[in-house]
Amino acid sequence: MYVIAHPESTHHVDGLVGGWYDSPLTPAGLRAAAAIAEALRAAIPAHAEVELYSSDLQRAAQAADIIGELLHAPPILDPRLREKSYGEAEGQTQEWLRQRFITPPAIGERMGHHDGIPGSETMGAFGERIYTAMHAIEQSTCEHQIVVTHGGVITFAVGSWTRLPIDALAYARFHAPSGSITELRVDDYFHNRQVVRLGNTRHLEPSNAPLG
Repeated sequence: MYVIAHPESTHHVDGLVGGWYDSPLTPAGLRAAAAIAEALRAAIPAHAEVELYSSDLQRAAQAADIIGELLHAPPILDPRLREKSYGEAEGQTQEWLRQRFITPPAIGERMGHHDGIPGSETMGAFGERIYTAMHAIEQSTCEHQIVVTHGGVITFAVGSWTRLPIDALAYARFHAPSGSITELRVDDYFHNRQVVRLGNTRHLEPSNAPLG
């Protein structure tokens, strides 16, 4: 499985809160999506069956369309793969959010902590949504799967893949920058669930280096 953190979108460059705010990719983001597609094409055998899943938000779906065209895999849009909802903060400036955001405690209840923004999700609700989506995707027997989603989703996607209890992610985070590819694999012998590469961005370099 290849989990993609969508590349640069307009809310990044405008300094706005993302979440479910439906921003499109920038020109740079569109170029990065093409580089992601080329890297995946180089990594996945041309004859192999591929399934492609994506968040339904525009910035992820645009990237999925570009990937799907090259790999001949129509995207399956799933709203469960969206970024964490920030409620009323979405589309506001990052400063607006900073002035109102209640940070989680260093020790104590973190997954159920509410950040003080009306309409926003707790990390627990966000994580459960991603675990549910990932579990559904993993029911398929397709050998190669691609998931196009958002940076905040990566922690829970990796946690679900490696069978970590969701409460274990109250403190842990797996960082994957915009435009990155996280490669997950099950080995054929021990059936261990591996994180082969986390947040790989080599394909975004001028050399356009392949994943391997």
